[in-house]
Amino acid sequence: MKVTIYTDGGADPNPGIGGWAAILRSGVHERVLTGNDPNTTNNRMELQAAIAALEALNRPCEVTFYTDSEYVRRGITEWIANWEARGWLHKGGKQVPNKALWQALWRQTQRHTIEWHWVRGHAGDPLNERVDVLAREARLAITPAVVLPADTPRLFVRAACRGNPGPGGWGVVLERHVSTPGRVETTQSSGWEEETTNNRMELVGVIEGLRLLDPGRELPANHGVQLFTASDYVFQGATKWIHGWRRRQWTKKDGQPVANADLWQRLDRLVSQYQVHWVNAKGEQPAELARALAEAGQLAAAAAQMAVDDKLNRDGA
Repeated sequence: MKVTIYTDGGADPNPGIGGWAAILRSGVHERVLTGNDPNTTNNRMELQAAIAALEALNRPCEVTFYTDSEYVRRGITEWIANWEARGWLHKGGKQVPNKALWQALWRQTQRHTIEWHWVRGHAGDPLNERVDVLAREARLAITPAVVLPADTPRLFVRAACRGNPGPGGWGVVLERHVSTPGRVETTQSSGWEEETTNNRMELVGVIEGLRLLDPGRELPANHGVQLFTASDYVFQGATKWIHGWRRRQWTKKDGQPVANADLWQRLDRLVSQYQVHWVNAKGEQPAELARALAEAGQLAAAAAQMAVDDKLNRDGA
């Protein structure tokens, strides 16, 4: 039997509360598996997802396996045979981290014929995107709810780009309570660049939105700001990836520079002043929040059009 498997897992913070998910497909049949752990790591959740997916196969199969974890893909295809030969020790004699999970995964791989593939996360692969959402939902299912005061400022950020790169814009809607009971003050802001990318505009929008607030005057009394973004890139970067980037001096695990490192560093400095409660607003939202997000999107689209018009005027001059 031929089976296609996609897995994902993660923890927030890392280590912290984690979730994992797997999607198994064979012909027209599909099976979804999820799980979570209150105290774990990103790597352990990635491994647990792979183990659970292979354990679910009740007979030997031909498996095409997709993961966005280099740790899992390289571990199982490059490192694990040597680990086993050395008694699950690294060359220096130190025990392999997550030894029990690697041993469980190694046993499962012996039952099947597997082609391992690494897929870049958040790059548009539909099943990778879906399994990421499932893993996040599994984590959130055991994550204690953060109850914020009703007067916490809310910041909605969207971006738009005509080409990638190309003319682009960002839009921000800030809602905050004022002294009159029940009254909400709305501030809108936007901006554009003639040659940019959507990811850069998303980050600039977040940065400029936070700069609308006065952290010394407003935020301590309101326990920070609730920031809504529809960008997986911004949400995952700000809540998961940024900690490793900072430790590695703004380089990725492969040593390459982090894209948009200048903006990520500016955002990192700002977040140290503002207590930001990040909300991934990519999915369905209540009507009130959807309206504010739509307004931010309209501002971004209008700003992107201004960038297009300005470029046309400059080219025609």
